[in-house]
Amino acid sequence: MKFINLLKKELSELINKQMLLSLVFVLSIFLIMGNVMQSATNEIVNDAKNPQINLCNMDASDITKEMLEYFNSNGSKVNFVAADENDLAAPFKNQKKLKSYVVIPKGFGETLKNGKKPEILSINKVQSVSTFSGMTGGTEGTISLINGFVALKLAEQQGVSEKELGIIEAPLTVTEHTVVADKSAKISSSSIMTKLLTQNMILPLIVMMLIMLTSQSLIASISNEKIDKTLETLLSAPISRGSIITAKMLAAAIVALLNAGVMMIGFSSYTKGMTSAVSEEVSNSIQSAASSIISSSDAMKQLGLTLGAGDYLLIGLQLFITIMICLAISIILGALVNDSKSAQTMLLPIMMMVMIPWLVTLFADVNSLPTAAKFIIWAIPFTHTFTAMPNLMFGNHVAFWGGLAYQIVFFAIVMFFALKLFKSDKILTISLNLGQKSRFKKSSQNNED
Repeated sequence: MKFINLLKKELSELINKQMLLSLVFVLSIFLIMGNVMQSATNEIVNDAKNPQINLCNMDASDITKEMLEYFNSNGSKVNFVAADENDLAAPFKNQKKLKSYVVIPKGFGETLKNGKKPEILSINKVQSVSTFSGMTGGTEGTISLINGFVALKLAEQQGVSEKELGIIEAPLTVTEHTVVADKSAKISSSSIMTKLLTQNMILPLIVMMLIMLTSQSLIASISNEKIDKTLETLLSAPISRGSIITAKMLAAAIVALLNAGVMMIGFSSYTKGMTSAVSEEVSNSIQSAASSIISSSDAMKQLGLTLGAGDYLLIGLQLFITIMICLAISIILGALVNDSKSAQTMLLPIMMMVMIPWLVTLFADVNSLPTAAKFIIWAIPFTHTFTAMPNLMFGNHVAFWGGLAYQIVFFAIVMFFALKLFKSDKILTISLNLGQKSRFKKSSQNNED
């Protein structure tokens, strides 16, 4: 019962109103971001599905009229814009939703009739620096249609049929296949990589944020108790020091898992909102274009790149071991703190151990690195957490289980030193002085005097 009461005490200190409010705030932020991203991607998809031609026609030739009929025959909706050569910004004032338009200048038809390349004007309005703002409402679709019509007219003048023109413009039919191990699927590798990057983006971010949060909370807990002299009272209580350190770690682990759950829900909502509309539209367009080409989701299953419930349990187990390693290191670092400023400095070693493997696995394959660099990266225990999902996806079970075994051994070693430190009286006096005399030693000397 003493251990349960101690665990309740630690949880009550960690789980407070501020922490719950921060969780609600984080979850709300990700839900809002997910909805915003979904709205933005829906706009991009709608523009791609229903292209609208914003056109300012200053040429009254028969060829221009024929081009407009060509647009209508392709099912393109033409929105006519009134503009003057000396005031190209006027249409944007008259039509608030207008983002861009194309000008067909005078002499367009005559130039084309003479077998020459005509000129058009592309007018685009810039009103935001956001990434998606430049992906909607552009003139690319209109220019592509005009290019198609001009190429067809020039080909007719040279005696080239529409069928022959199509062969000239696209002389090859390329069918892409992607191979993973001994399995293959009829899909481009870029589609698979996009899907994999989307799926593997969530876990590393969660791991990185969890390690930072749990380390900071436990280092602060140990250091504050040590600075406020409440740690001496706690260690003198009729309960084993092993139970004390276990309660602290278990409480921090519970809080970390709670944070992990909230972050996973938030990140999943965000990425789903960011990619769902585009993925669905790309999948539909691929299936309608050729029934023999499969969607990215089906290709992932065919290539064996999907994870089952057992795989996610293994990933969860490795995440738990990662958190426990982080907590064991944090206990040792927290014991070295002698003031509040040092508590922030003590977080730096853990940050370095997290940032290095995260950046490396983000941009490179660890197995492709030089031997020396490879062993250095593998020696960092958090590397195996970042590579857990890819290892299971690509069937690298030896690498996964080897990494998990290494993490367990690493945790046992760090935990041994943490327990040894906590069971000795050095926990009350030890500090990282960095050239300065410990305030605890000063306090002891003053008491002796």
